[in-house]
Amino acid sequence: MFFYPRVFHSGRVHEVWVGLVGPYVMARPPPAPQCILRGVGAAVNTLHFSCDRPDPPLLFSGSTKGAVHIWNLNTRRPENVLDGHGGSSVIWVNTLDRETVLSQGRDMRVCLWPLAEGRGDVSDSLYTGSVGFCQCSLLSRGPSSSLLAYASEQMEEVKVLELSSKVPLCSLKPDKKLGMVMCLKIWQPDSGEGPLLVAGYEDGSVLLWDVSLGRPLNSLRVHPEPVMSLAFDPDRQRGASGSAENTIRSWALDGQRNLQQRESVELLNPGISQLCVRGDGKILASAGWDHQIRVFGWKKLKPLAVLKCHTDMVLSVTFSDHTDPAKRVMAAGSKDQRISVWSIYNQS
Repeated sequence: MFFYPRVFHSGRVHEVWVGLVGPYVMARPPPAPQCILRGVGAAVNTLHFSCDRPDPPLLFSGSTKGAVHIWNLNTRRPENVLDGHGGSSVIWVNTLDRETVLSQGRDMRVCLWPLAEGRGDVSDSLYTGSVGFCQCSLLSRGPSSSLLAYASEQMEEVKVLELSSKVPLCSLKPDKKLGMVMCLKIWQPDSGEGPLLVAGYEDGSVLLWDVSLGRPLNSLRVHPEPVMSLAFDPDRQRGASGSAENTIRSWALDGQRNLQQRESVELLNPGISQLCVRGDGKILASAGWDHQIRVFGWKKLKPLAVLKCHTDMVLSVTFSDHTDPAKRVMAAGSKDQRISVWSIYNQS
């Protein structure tokens, strides 16, 4: 049996789950999370899974008190806590491999943490100069090469460098005044050409950049307010973005790499902290200021679920990278200092 929110003619999502049993519609309670992780002691800004290697599956969380918790999803307890940002809020976490963690803090640094042999100290760091909330984006190009894209001290500028050598690759600054860069994503096209980057700006625009040439390819005014979050699906050349308004808007690249507006969905309440597309390209999840997590079909933005368990703003949402589809989970972090883990729509 599948459950989904009833959608009224206005397109808004009604906060009641229903189940279809033959010709009848039956009210059902929403699903409960698989588990709740507690003990962070601060708002949870960011989450990142590492589950594609042998056990144990790991979940990394970054908090407003400057700590990175490494959660063992088998025991549902933290294996380690990394503290290297001097109490400044951690806004992004990622991994180069199972042994190296990257964390970005409001102290204007990206820290590298080698975890081999139980270590938990910062081995290197990069000064970004950015005082904003724009999260970094990482592109792995092989076992020893990765590109890091980040907002610089000039709030409207994005810098891209080769991470291991710290050699700058390019600086991306719009010709027009679009305000500060709010969010970004770098990826490698299947065509074999150079990396591309999409960025959302304070004026509501989304820009597509050619990283190798260091120039913009196309732009689209998507929102009337700053783009607070975006997700991009390289396999389908399609993205979605959210802002302080109550609408998620999707857009796509055509054959000439022009940004084209696509479907949009209106929510009951405004404010979107983060968006994430699952790896198989089937569903999109949003983290809402209204304490709720929403799940949509990625193809048409069809509302599928409204998940309630948090008592404050949901700040982050992400999907696990399990190789076995049956084990895939979704996690959400909240200002209520808790992390919810969900097993939904994970059929192969």
